[in-house]
Amino acid sequence: MRHLTKSTRRSLRTLLMAFAAMLFMVPMSGTANAHGSVVDPASRNYGCWLRWGSDHLNPAMQQQDPMCWQAWQADPNAMWNWNGLYRNNVGGQHQAQIPNGQLCSGGHTEGGRYNALDTPGAWRTTAVNDNFTVRIEDQARHGADYLRIYVSKQGYNPVTEPLEWNDLDLITTTGSYPTTGVYSAQVNTSGYSGRHVVYTIWKASHMDQVYYLCSDVDFG
Repeated sequence: MRHLTKSTRRSLRTLLMAFAAMLFMVPMSGTANAHGSVVDPASRNYGCWLRWGSDHLNPAMQQQDPMCWQAWQADPNAMWNWNGLYRNNVGGQHQAQIPNGQLCSGGHTEGGRYNALDTPGAWRTTAVNDNFTVRIEDQARHGADYLRIYVSKQGYNPVTEPLEWNDLDLITTTGSYPTTGVYSAQVNTSGYSGRHVVYTIWKASHMDQVYYLCSDVDFG
């Protein structure tokens, strides 16, 4: 470096400072940007992370949990960011903003990161009775203006059919929740049996931010 001219050294310093500034501008994924999800009955994204987050390279996943396998293969960052499936500036127009067949990905939110969640198939289910509780964990403590909880209609087959709005029965709409970080809603149903999708809309309170979450259940 001692043979370089002052002008060259000054240019190198400028380039190094610009490179360092760019590093700080790169967005980081993971829990630093944590939000939340339905943890019971587990959403597709949360369930895949819960079961395989510490063992996501295990080839046994392909046989034991094939729907999570295809989701991990499609975009591992989507599974690591299980708590980031939301849309901003929806304006309460859920059906207009989220097209049929894209409900579980929030309308191909985040540049399509979560698209694999829309794939029909034998997703792992949680056993429920006619009356069960939906529980959301909100790591960022955003609060909730409301929850809307739907159950797929009897006769809809999530193994073979993409989810559409007409496939859903609205069961519960709640009021607001304070920023406690855990929000629970009692769901009372009747007439359902077998495999279904529980679809939860969580409208956060801190801004116009909405989470769209699919949980696979099996009514006993």
